[in-house]
Amino acid sequence: MLLAIDIGNTNIVLGLYQGRKLVTHWRLATQAERTADEYGVIISQLIDYSGHRCQQISAIAVSCVVPPMLTTTQELGQKFFRIDPLVVGPGIKTGMPILYENPKDVGADRIVNGIAAYEKYHDACIIVDFGTATTIDLISKKGEYIGGAIAPGLSISLEALVQRASKLPRIEVIKPKEVVGRNTIHSIQAGIFYGYVGLVDGIVRRIQDQHDARSKVVATGGLAPLVASECSSIDEVDEFLTLDGLRLIHERNSLQEVKVRVQT
Repeated sequence: MLLAIDIGNTNIVLGLYQGRKLVTHWRLATQAERTADEYGVIISQLIDYSGHRCQQISAIAVSCVVPPMLTTTQELGQKFFRIDPLVVGPGIKTGMPILYENPKDVGADRIVNGIAAYEKYHDACIIVDFGTATTIDLISKKGEYIGGAIAPGLSISLEALVQRASKLPRIEVIKPKEVVGRNTIHSIQAGIFYGYVGLVDGIVRRIQDQHDARSKVVATGGLAPLVASECSSIDEVDEFLTLDGLRLIHERNSLQEVKVRVQT
């Protein structure tokens, strides 16, 4: 079985694959101060509670945008599963050309999302990831990572608003009934929610106009189901896009290892 781990700035999403089937998944808070032992115990217990055993894990694939967590993940992989995790980064076979000016600058999650989306559509596509940051990335018809846009995420934008405007209260992010709020809470909800709807639709439209293509648009990330419901530009929401990308990268690197062994 494959344990796929996507480490973001806010959450860690884990998925357990039997072949190409995602059999179960979990979401944890990202806490860089936690030790490998703490994460190892938590993940081991989650696997046990799901009816599987840690001994069934034969591979671990990791996407990480939090550098301090890399050492932690490698340590827990070796200590609890006796496996060296496959970490997405330079030197890893992805099968996707990166046309960024400096390919090393592209976040691992953006590459993984692009691989999964292109595998799904085999055509030009745009990925909108509603994470700590909102990223909107373009994949070419040939399966090349072209680049994209990065904006502050919905949650951190709301946090910044509350911190800098002392009279504004903390609120829950929900879809408001009306665009015009009749009280302060509803007004903030309308501004945040529909502001991000407009941001996404506007950037996606400009990308499509500049690249002269009606690309398929897929959304992922924790807030995707909420915001995408009002975005006219989004065709589909795929909650597990990043995990599927990790599975694909694992498969491609496993095949590469097999080819090398055969040649030697």
